[in-house]
Amino acid sequence: MMKNERPPVYYAEYLQLEKILNAQAPESVKEGVRADDEMLFIIIHQTYELWFKQILHEINIVRDIFAQPNVSDNAPDVYNAVSRLKRVCEILEVLVKQISVLETMTALDFLDFRDFLRPASGFQSIQFKIIEALLGLQYQSRHGQEYYLSQLSETDRLRVQAVESETSLLSLLNVWLERMPLAEHHNAWATSHEKDWGFWQQLRHTYAKDLSEGEQNNLAVFDQLFMTQDTYPTERRLSQLASKNALFIMMYRDHPLLQLPYELLNLLLEIDEQLSLWRYRHIHMVGRTIGKRVGTGGSTGAGYLKAAAESHMIFKEISELTSFLMPRHQLPQPPQEVVACMSFASSR
Repeated sequence: MMKNERPPVYYAEYLQLEKILNAQAPESVKEGVRADDEMLFIIIHQTYELWFKQILHEINIVRDIFAQPNVSDNAPDVYNAVSRLKRVCEILEVLVKQISVLETMTALDFLDFRDFLRPASGFQSIQFKIIEALLGLQYQSRHGQEYYLSQLSETDRLRVQAVESETSLLSLLNVWLERMPLAEHHNAWATSHEKDWGFWQQLRHTYAKDLSEGEQNNLAVFDQLFMTQDTYPTERRLSQLASKNALFIMMYRDHPLLQLPYELLNLLLEIDEQLSLWRYRHIHMVGRTIGKRVGTGGSTGAGYLKAAAESHMIFKEISELTSFLMPRHQLPQPPQEVVACMSFASSR
């Protein structure tokens, strides 16, 4: 065996600690003003950006998986995507908890150096904007479009605009869901006493029986989304077929082949939830720290964050499908042909 000529790796050099640990340059020091908490403020936000970089790394791996012409449903593609999205969720939980560290800085502590930061703002984080865009948040759905690119340098503006034109994870998910044929096995679902009924007719019949008086509008929405193509809302990001298959996965998740797809859909909802939690924690922190002042970048501060939290739900169409779930014992029983398709190995 040939001797390994590769030079040894040293911890500090591998992590480039000299660059990282010397990358904090408080503005208060430059001004000769004592502001002991500016170091914390810088390190917290640098840490955010490092985690954003890791999130982007994971999202792009998942996008590459679903950009393939054929995605393996059992292994390793969907499993790999689920693992990556789990990691994203864990990172987002860390980002939410990290706000607790920043909240140890009081409003008076922040005022010691706040004015030195203008017009820099967290709103200028292009990595966060890229995360939202690659997940599937569209420009026209953004709150505060007048601020969205206006505070960025020309280089960063062009970079974000370029990402806006890329295919998002939500778009790729739509294509993947459309490929799953199980929800369209109409003939296989017909029964002797309801021989003209396919799966969706049976599901509607069962769903309608258990609706309360206040839920009757749900049946109209069910008809609009699932019964005919003519009534399907054109503004929805998921196609009718993709929505049908997503609901089918949620209802029959206990079958082997649907367990990973269900976990994937659930993780996307978890990402939305964690992003919302991060925004709401941010809202309360900003309220405690600057009150009704405008942000250093010129936004309305807490007001902007609250409106964004309410409108920036990326996977809302998936979460809304839970309105049409029902207890397992009420679901139409799959015929053997469909059960075989939902198993790892078909019966011989």
